[in-house]
Amino acid sequence: MDKLIKIQLIMIKEYSKYIVLFALVVFFAKLQAQTKPVDLVNPFIDTVNSRWFYFNSASRPFGMVNLSPDTDTAKTWSSGYLYDSKYIRCFSHIHAWQLAGIAVMPTTGKFKGHLGMDSYQSSFSHEGEIAKPGYHKIYLNDYDIQVELTSSTRVGFHKYKFPKGKQKSIIFDTGARLAHGPTTFSKVWKVSDTEIAGVQVLRKTGRRPKDTPVYFVAKLSVPYKSFKGWENNEMVEKSTDTIQGVDAGVGLFFDNNSAHEVLMKVGISYVSVEQARKNLDAEINHWNFNKVVDESLNTWNKWLSKIEIKGGTHQQQVKFYTDLWHALLGRRIVSDVDGKYMDRTGDTPVTRTVRLNNQGKPLFPHYNFDAWWGSHWSLNILWSMVYPEVMDGFCNTMVDMYQNGGLIPRGPSGGNYTFVMIGDPSTSFFATAYNKGIRSYDIQKAYEGLYKNAFVGGSRDHAGYEHKSPAFGGGMQYYIDQGWVPEGIKAKGGHKDGASMTLEYAYQDWCLAQLSKAFGKDNDYKIFIKRSQNYKNLWNPETKMVHPREMDGSWIKNFEPVSNEFNARGFCESNSAIYTNFVPHDLGGLIELFGGNESYVNFLNSSFIKAEELDFVSEGKKHASNWVDYGNQPGTGMAHLFNYAGAPWLTQKWVRKVKAAYADITPYDGYKGDEDQGQMGALGVLMAMGLFEVDGGASVKPYYEITSPLFNEVNIKLNNDYYSGEVFTIKTSGVNNDNMYIQSAKMNGNDLNNCWFYHDDFAKGGTLEIQLGANPNKEWGVAILPPSYKINLD
Repeated sequence: MDKLIKIQLIMIKEYSKYIVLFALVVFFAKLQAQTKPVDLVNPFIDTVNSRWFYFNSASRPFGMVNLSPDTDTAKTWSSGYLYDSKYIRCFSHIHAWQLAGIAVMPTTGKFKGHLGMDSYQSSFSHEGEIAKPGYHKIYLNDYDIQVELTSSTRVGFHKYKFPKGKQKSIIFDTGARLAHGPTTFSKVWKVSDTEIAGVQVLRKTGRRPKDTPVYFVAKLSVPYKSFKGWENNEMVEKSTDTIQGVDAGVGLFFDNNSAHEVLMKVGISYVSVEQARKNLDAEINHWNFNKVVDESLNTWNKWLSKIEIKGGTHQQQVKFYTDLWHALLGRRIVSDVDGKYMDRTGDTPVTRTVRLNNQGKPLFPHYNFDAWWGSHWSLNILWSMVYPEVMDGFCNTMVDMYQNGGLIPRGPSGGNYTFVMIGDPSTSFFATAYNKGIRSYDIQKAYEGLYKNAFVGGSRDHAGYEHKSPAFGGGMQYYIDQGWVPEGIKAKGGHKDGASMTLEYAYQDWCLAQLSKAFGKDNDYKIFIKRSQNYKNLWNPETKMVHPREMDGSWIKNFEPVSNEFNARGFCESNSAIYTNFVPHDLGGLIELFGGNESYVNFLNSSFIKAEELDFVSEGKKHASNWVDYGNQPGTGMAHLFNYAGAPWLTQKWVRKVKAAYADITPYDGYKGDEDQGQMGALGVLMAMGLFEVDGGASVKPYYEITSPLFNEVNIKLNNDYYSGEVFTIKTSGVNNDNMYIQSAKMNGNDLNNCWFYHDDFAKGGTLEIQLGANPNKEWGVAILPPSYKINLD
């Protein structure tokens, strides 16, 4: 009997284990189902290596306001919020390409605003710190102040909890240097005991060639008792309602025994104070801080939920949605709520308005952004698939700038041209947009501007940051006359790298040929498709590499495929080992130069083997020092090139390995030091989904190449204003760390033996099914090469 009881007790115990296990499975399944994309974003990833425009906590998608703590403010690089820094210097409202502004700091005790940030900065710790899309919470140790931040698109919203019984003040350090350069002048004035207004004029830089004013209006929930300021770092003793000058700013002082909690809204504009006030009143007309936090989180979740994933590890999910968040963050809206923006392309500033709909509302915002250089392998693909309305908006901005200033930009800032990097990467952006049906802009004007850029006097003719016209540092006369750009051009500006310019111009010519073909412009098509072959003029059959030429046509001496430098001679932030592969429009032609698939695959595969030790990046930002460099734009398509050489299994292998190298979700890695305004984020999303476009999606009939996804299921919700389908789904079986090779695939239930499919199939919605395995299937994906494999000049 005792034995029977013991058996029953054992059975009950074992059964209980299963009940507990089942309960845990159900619990975690429910937990995963309840986790929203916005909850998976980790803004702290790789913040030890931050750049001014990289870290943005209290910001909306493409927000004009990017409100966050600043630990370092002295320069463009290694600035903004750096995770291992020990002090918060201020909370500023603008973290953009060549733009900054409106630094504030709550303090207690003796006032130090006029003494500068070195004096009034506060220590902090990460204990209790929270950062998520649209929100930041942090504690200032030196002042015993809890700070919370959120925002709308054009308004920063602050919440300060002060200690009782101490002198309380808020510093507006409008004369401070922030990131890119000093402030030339600022002015702040009292509007009422709960409102101030002002302007901060950012001095021009080597990239942004004109001074740029930022206007603001700040409203407070609690009246301040006094308004005091400083000029030239000296306090102004006399009573005044206006402070202005160099190294100027103001302090707002509150009652010591009240004002325990102060809310502050700061609206900004690049047009005027009146416009800043209009932005503030339109976007946040109340004092409910938590409501704005919730609205910001919901807005981000709506944008991020355009792609839903299932499966994968928690770490992979966090990295995926953080990548996607960055792809929607780095480039900035600069137009106001009513569509007004400042055009500084001419001799004098002009206030203009974007196109409006029938209700008088802006159709699209106007944007500020760093170069499209390299975006054909990142943002162009992702945005055109998932956010075509965003691509439309940027196309509108570029067309507006062409109409305003006579050139389509490659990276505007402060309403002006910067001529950042090289060439005319806007060509691939427009070609991708148009050929995927994204066309809500004046396409004829766009083509007119792109055509102009492709000849002498266009934007290609400007070397990097070569502002004055006529410009010739881009070497277009050489390119047209002889089919290549030499080294040694004597002109102002940087990045006068002839080999890189030749290769990028050839690709951009091919993109322009695709637009010419779509428009039925046969003569233009013949010109540009012929010029797209110019990369061959730098192929040296002896070195079997792209080899720069001197002015006299001779090959440069002491040539090496890699070198321990920032860039090798002739190559823009790169080297020949990487740029030799830069023929995204004619891989078949390049492979012929190598002597066939086997020779090219051996070269490319050996490059990845040699680069793997350094995680496929160049050490110490010496971009010429490695055979593969995913830390900079020119090499970010290299792993996908095997698809064009009859070895798609090597694309699957190396894409997975590169993705693993970028998998970290700690503050100490994840982007290898430069995420670059959404480009590395977008590339990470594409790699994780298993889709790519080597030609950037610019062909007349675009298509996607396939590689191994990280997730069991990816659902991409399609925008019905552009695409007829509802959802495109990617279902993958056999997903794990070992199974990186595609065994088979189906499209809408039918066998798919190509390693690619057309964008038209994507736009209709449907299901791509992929089976993965641990060993390569060398028979899959090799039957029919991708359509842009080789240019046919006949």
